[in-house]
Amino acid sequence: MPNNLSLGRLGERIAVDYLSREGYQIIETNFHKRWGEIDIVAQDKDTLVFVEVKTRMEGDRITPEESMTGRKINSIKRSGQYYKLKHPELPENLRIDFLGIVLNEKFKPVRINLVKNIFF
Repeated sequence: MPNNLSLGRLGERIAVDYLSREGYQIIETNFHKRWGEIDIVAQDKDTLVFVEVKTRMEGDRITPEESMTGRKINSIKRSGQYYKLKHPELPENLRIDFLGIVLNEKFKPVRINLVKNIFF
């Protein structure tokens, strides 16, 4: 079983592939600032999207959706505003999306849940 960091990185790679198939243009992954991180920065049509990815194993007691907190949303919002400030050429419309991934024991996705526009 991988540790949380490697499970998260695997989930982010799955998320990038999934979002690309859904028409998102991936701009950057793992944008870090001292006060927060954005897993994926992407563009969806005329909107700059900050995507939070949560990955869990089948049978975990907490679902990816249950692990999303208000504190995390606020951190993404603040980091997203900073990102936009540093990249004025990107779209003005901002959005936070959530992507929950559940993997089976062979680390293959059994459920991917994209929730658009959770905040901004």
